[in-house]
Amino acid sequence: MISRTELVAFARDSIARGSKSFGAASALFDPVTRERAWLLYAWCRAADDLADGQVLGHGMTEVSDPHARLATIRALTARSLAGAETGNPAFDALGVVARECRIPPRYIHDLVDGFALDADGFRPQDEADLYRYCYHVAGAVGCMMAVIMGVDPADAATLDRACDLGIAFQLANIARDLAEDEAAGRCYVPRDWQGEPRAGIAVRLAALAEAHEASARHGARTLRFRSAWAVLAAAGIYGDIAREVRARGDAAWDRRVTTSKTAKLGWVARAFAQALLRRRIADPGRMGLYARP
Repeated sequence: MISRTELVAFARDSIARGSKSFGAASALFDPVTRERAWLLYAWCRAADDLADGQVLGHGMTEVSDPHARLATIRALTARSLAGAETGNPAFDALGVVARECRIPPRYIHDLVDGFALDADGFRPQDEADLYRYCYHVAGAVGCMMAVIMGVDPADAATLDRACDLGIAFQLANIARDLAEDEAAGRCYVPRDWQGEPRAGIAVRLAALAEAHEASARHGARTLRFRSAWAVLAAAGIYGDIAREVRARGDAAWDRRVTTSKTAKLGWVARAFAQALLRRRIADPGRMGLYARP
């Protein structure tokens, strides 16, 4: 049986190799929250990699057996939530953090339903469809992270803002990965946006991402200091991806957009000051933003 200490070490390595941006932000959490964030990340990363035929978020390919992969994800997830060993440390990590934090199972299943959308060859027809996809693959993760940070699952207002941050991240991902997704046979650009140039689509995605990011920043005012610091740093670090894609225009996909170590450290410093003053963060409102189910 893998010990919790071993699972945390596995999860720490997973986030260090899979996402330098999230890894940098997670270092700002208090030790207990940090470990739990790593445990959740390890499961999200492993499930996503299995669904997409990739390794640590890189090298996505068009898989030939998406529904078989989905069935494996569902089976291992159900086993972990039942408290049984799965033989896969990432799924065992989910079981540990779900029990420790009493994560509502609906959010876990909502994320898996996002993998089901991809397995079914999902392509959004309109902006509402785009938002629905973003909720399942990222907004639900934002809700789980909020619970890990100590937010009451009944606190709908704060969970809405946490969901907004996940959606902002996913919109930035979609803008960054347009070419990569096309190569893997996927497209997350709504059909009713067809005919627009890629640069114009990137501008639209970046604008939607920034609106959700601004809403999420207001949600940080209810968090404990170190959690607010981490959230605000992550918002800035990841928000820069969407901003850089927009700034590059037609050259956005010539090379993958990344955030430099210097830029990450800059956001860590700015987020520290923002977290100190978090109760003064203005509320941009949620008019026109996604309403989670």
